[in-house]
Amino acid sequence: MKQNKINGFELGFGLEKGEVLAFKTDTVWGFGADPDDIAAIKKIYEIKKRDEKKPLILMSHDFKYLEKYIEYIPNYAYGLIEKYLPGGLTLIFQKSKLVNSYITPYSTVGVRVPNSIDFFEISKNIQTHTLATTSCNISTEPPVRNYQEAMEKFKDVATIIKPIDEGGGGDNINNLPSTVILCENENYKVLRQGAIEL
Repeated sequence: MKQNKINGFELGFGLEKGEVLAFKTDTVWGFGADPDDIAAIKKIYEIKKRDEKKPLILMSHDFKYLEKYIEYIPNYAYGLIEKYLPGGLTLIFQKSKLVNSYITPYSTVGVRVPNSIDFFEISKNIQTHTLATTSCNISTEPPVRNYQEAMEKFKDVATIIKPIDEGGGGDNINNLPSTVILCENENYKVLRQGAIEL
């Protein structure tokens, strides 16, 4: 597969059909694909050996690009978005009709805006401004910790994006998953405590 495709992130580009990216975020390394590319989404599940009943989440560098995938946003959720995003918080909402069943077979979808310059530059420069994502690992293993490990394990199946800082080492992530909250009703529910304490 191609490596360092973005190469400084100067120019916008379109992902190729079936292409999976691997990249650094503010929490753990992740895999990502065009939300409308079924072949690429299926490939993520194949790479990870992941149960297809476990959903992916949608990530963007700006929440405005995620809103179209959400059916309803409770008023209190805007306060959480303002306070914690970008950051290690995943919010789960009722999904809109734009979210296909390969991303999630359920009626809800998780969304996140990472506090990561690497992900910001990727998201800003791809045509969709949004990726369907999950952690960069085989499902029975922990997420990869840096660029070198991502290259060793996944260079043949994904486009590995070299981090901007640390010469590509990319070790300055907290290795904590995001905190996950359900925003389905008039009060949110914490499903997983992670990088942000709620």
